[in-house]
This record gives sequence, structure tokens and C-alpha cells, in this order.
Amino acid sequence: MRQGWFKSLFLTMLTGIILAAPVMAQGDKDTAAVSVDPNKEVYPGVKRGDTLIVEDPSGTLINPDSFNVWNVWAGGNGGVSNGLQQLGMDTLWYLDPDAGIDGPWHNSLAAAPPVYNSDYTQMTVKLKKGIYWSDNVEFTAADVKYTVELLKQTPTLLFGSTFGVFVDKVETPDNYTVVFKLTKPNSRFHRNFTVRWNACWIMPKHVMEKDIKVPNDALAYTFNPPVSLGAYVLKDYDKQGTWTLWEKRKDWNRTTIADFGEPAPPYVMYVDAGPSDKRVITQANHELDMIHSIAPEGIIKLSENEWESNWFNGFPWGHPDPTLVAILPNNAKAPFDNVDVRWALALSLDMKKMALASYKGAVTMSPIHYPPTGGSREWYFDPMQDYLKNFSIDTGKGVIKPYDTTIAQQIADAARKNFGDAVPSDPERIKDVIGQGWWGYNPEAAAALLEKNGFTKKNGKWYKPNGEQFTISLLNWGPGNPVLARLGTMVAELWTNFGIDTTATYSQDNGTQYNLGEYDVNMGWNIETWGGHPDLSYFVDTWHSDFYKGIGEMVNGRNGVRYKSAALDKIVDEINVTEFDSDRNIELGLEFLKLTTKDMPTIPLMSYNVFSSQDNTFWSGYPTFDNPYANPVTNWGNGRYIMTQLKQMMPPTK
Repeated sequence: MRQGWFKSLFLTMLTGIILAAPVMAQGDKDTAAVSVDPNKEVYPGVKRGDTLIVEDPSGTLINPDSFNVWNVWAGGNGGVSNGLQQLGMDTLWYLDPDAGIDGPWHNSLAAAPPVYNSDYTQMTVKLKKGIYWSDNVEFTAADVKYTVELLKQTPTLLFGSTFGVFVDKVETPDNYTVVFKLTKPNSRFHRNFTVRWNACWIMPKHVMEKDIKVPNDALAYTFNPPVSLGAYVLKDYDKQGTWTLWEKRKDWNRTTIADFGEPAPPYVMYVDAGPSDKRVITQANHELDMIHSIAPEGIIKLSENEWESNWFNGFPWGHPDPTLVAILPNNAKAPFDNVDVRWALALSLDMKKMALASYKGAVTMSPIHYPPTGGSREWYFDPMQDYLKNFSIDTGKGVIKPYDTTIAQQIADAARKNFGDAVPSDPERIKDVIGQGWWGYNPEAAAALLEKNGFTKKNGKWYKPNGEQFTISLLNWGPGNPVLARLGTMVAELWTNFGIDTTATYSQDNGTQYNLGEYDVNMGWNIETWGGHPDLSYFVDTWHSDFYKGIGEMVNGRNGVRYKSAALDKIVDEINVTEFDSDRNIELGLEFLKLTTKDMPTIPLMSYNVFSSQDNTFWSGYPTFDNPYANPVTNWGNGRYIMTQLKQMMPPTK
């Protein structure tokens, strides 16, 4: 690996960035002041004009030698968003959170959608023929069977516990047919092989069976170099974890991306782009084509340039990911196991202050356990309004109705001070952009709920029934995500002002504390939806008690808050025997939302509006609100499709 060479290049780039910073600070739209040279080498023999440079939001990788995508969340600490899942991996289907190139659903390795038997205990998949691994071995049903069986025997790997619960056996009657025999009905089993952000990536049996003699060998397996099933292969990477370079396969037409044509960039480099302000300056100097996310003030500054594009042309700028930003209390740890305490924490928060602190008001809030994106207003938010308005809580000192429909207007009025007329004034548009309501700031009701449960307040501080001071350690985001970091800081400030001393701490443990349940409260999300479909299966299946893990056990799924409910189990069980596209599916979704409103296992806040930014100097054709063929956020698996829609603007001199 050429770490010394890249370090020299990086220092040269950094010097240029620093020298050019005043140009950006003045808002100069003239790019002539910045060197734009398509023949500049970004790697020996690799020219800038041939390379798409993309931010890897993971930052500097802890273990860059590992490309074991199945182990990264279980402690492997390798890269996922460094192009591995976007360019090198593949699976059966993709369901785009936006419109898709020819519709949201794409049969990728599968030749057609899944076929279930009448009671959903069997799923049959027909595979495409003529798809090859990068080492010239054909992809077949044996690869799918091997993947599922190995993961089933290794429950700590990604999707391992799911297959352990649901898969009885896998049969391959021929090279292009896979039959999954399930242990119990599951009409959503295909969800495990359907990419929205990621899914169960298929393993190359002919490669991995040579090195993995027993299932536990897979835990330490590095998959380096990765044998690719996508249109790109790994060319090189930095041993210090700051960049990964991919090269287009000569036989790209023997991959599933060929359904949409040839990918444009000959090379794609994923880089640790540094904190938000550095990303802004780097893109202003045309050294970073795709920014994953920056602070709101950064996107506003970059949007002053004609060469820049983003999802919206104006407020609220950011792409609304189908991801619910929430406060995640540890439901298995006292006092957060008490629903009254969780509601007290919610009612001691001021949404207007949180919206302004995080997104400067460019926020789409949610009072329910579902992100306000895609068709969610029609499916869930409008139907839930009467329930929310009539929902009541007995605080012990009286009954209150906590839902406040005036908060969106308050946020709009406050945001207008920052963004002027870009903020809508039409009430219906405000509902679409900002939301329809949230829980009213009510510290008196919050105090009553705590007192109802034996808490006392002395000298402005809350004490638990056992006499210990009530304090909270909040796992927060770091400088790589300034929006959520500021949000977490504001949450800590609000709770501290209420009398619960709260410390917001940035942890670089890659989620280990959260997944082990060794935490008080986490700032993040455990609810992600399809975006273009109302079904809940993308996240709710592993909330079933079959997957429940106690404190100290690693969660393999999305229930890191360790919420357990018999009523929820009943909902999930029925989802698993309900047609994916049926009306009953939405009814079950509404039942889930009413249950979680009552229990408040997490405190839902807002959609994850991602302020992505693209430079059109070397490449153009990125997805936008007007051309929503893919999510522009750089770490999503469906980023592979962007490569086929890009146009090379400044080819280097050959």
C-alpha cells in the first residue's frame, strides 16, 4: 500500500485547501481561483477527471484491513460505507427509498420477485444467469445456500440470529433456484435480502469455504481482498483507514448493474473527509465530489455556487431519509424501564429549541415511531391525528393531553429569522415540511410523573426513590455529525435544566455500548423504514421478543433499547402472515404506532434530514428532488445506481 505517497498528496491537498479558504469565505462563485486539473493524479496512474471522490461518513476506519461486511457490526470494525456495500456487494433485490430508475423495486441477483407458498412457510427464488464474481467464477444458488447456512450457525454475524430463528433449511434444486424452508410463517422473509440501506450480502462460497473451516472462523475472517459481485473491484486502500479506491471491472456487463447500463466513473475513491467545515472547503476546491452530510450553514454556503447541487433548491435543502432520529433510553435499565419516567423525559423537552439547535429549524419532526418521509403522511400521520389529539396521560396530579399542534408554526416562525422567505408560510406546506405537531413542553407534568413514582426534587436536583441522584449519561455524536451532536447537546441541556444532570458524551466505540445495553440513553435511531412502502418489516421484526437480549448480550437487530411487549409480539406475528401490499398491513402499522405512543420505548424526534452536497465540475447527473432516481446519501447500498446515471464532465487528456 502506498501510504507514504498518499500522505504526501494529502498534505499537498490540505495546503491548497487552507490557501484557498479565503476564496470560499468570501462566497466567490468564480472557480478560476481554484485549480481544476483533470490530469492531476489522485493515486499513481489514476487521474482526477476519471475519479469520483466520495465522502465515507464512517471517517477513519478502525480496522481498514477487514472487508468482512457480515461482521462489521459485531465488532469487526472494518469498512462498510467505504464502497464495499455500494460497489462490491450484491444480493437478491433492491427497494429504493425514492423513485428508483425504473421504479423502486429492482430484481438484482434474483430474476423475479419472491414466490411464497400459501401459508408463508416457504419462499422460492429464481436467480439470474450469467452473473460472475470478479475472479471469473459464476454466481449460483450454491452461494446463497452457503451464505444463509454459515450465518445461521454464527448468530453474532449480521442476519445470523434472524436466520437462526426463521430458517429451517435451504434447498437448491438447480443452479438457479433457491428454496427457503422456514420454521414458521413469515411473509416478509424476503426483507432480509432486499436492500434499502443494506441487506444480507451474498458470500462467494468458492472463496470463503477454503478459509472458514468452522463457523466461528467467520468472526476473524477479513475477506481481504474482497471478491466482488458488483461492478467495481478493490484497487487499493490506506492502511491508516483514511481512503479506499475502487476500479471499474472490465467485465462490468456480467454484473447486475448492467440492467441500467455502464457505470460512468472508471474509479471511485471513498475518503475520510473530516469535520463539516473541512468538507465544505474541500468541495469548494473541487477535491470532493459527493458530501454525505454537512451542517446547515455549510449547505447554504455551498449552494451559492453554480457548480453545486443538492436535493432541494432551497429550504429545507436536506434529503429526508426514511430514518427516525430519536432518543433511545435503555428500557432494560432502571429507571428507564418505567413508562412514566420515559414520558417525563419526553415532556421535559422543548422541540422548538431542539429543532433550532440541530437543523436551525430546517427539521421535519415526528411525535410517533415512524419517520415523516415518503408517503408516510397519507399512510400514518394523517390517520393518527385524532388519536394523538385525544391521547391522555394521568400524571398523578391530573389528566393531560400532551399533543401540541402549534409547534410546527412556532418552528417555522423561528426558522424564518435564519432563512427568510425560504421558509413556507402556507399551513399545509408547513405540515408537509416541518410536521403537524409534537409533545408540548410541560415540565410541571414531567415533575408530577416523577413524583408519582417516588422521585423527589431537592435544591433543583431530582433524586430516585432510593435516594440516589438521578443523572443521565447520554451517548452523543461527534464532530463528524454536527447536526446530531448539537441535538444531543441541547437534549442534555434541557434535562439538566429540568433537574436531571445529563452529560452528553461522544463515544468512538462503533455502537458497542449501545448494542450491549451498557448505557443509559443513546442519541440515534433504531427505526428505519422502506421509505417508498408503508410496511414496517424493515425494522420491527427484530423487536419481537424472540430476538430479545439482556444487558451484556450483543443485540443482533434493531432493538438496542431492549423494549419487550406481548402486544408488540402479536402485531409482528400477524405482519409475518399478512400480504406485503395489503390494506391490513397499514392497519397493523397504526396499531404499532398507538402502542408505542402509549409505551414510549423511544422518544421520537424527527426525520434524519441529510444535507448532502454534490460538485458538478467533474461529474453531473446526481439524484435530486426533481430526478429522484436514488438516495444521494453516500453510504447507502443503492448508491451503486448513481454510477450509471453520472456524466463525465472533464475527461483527462489520454
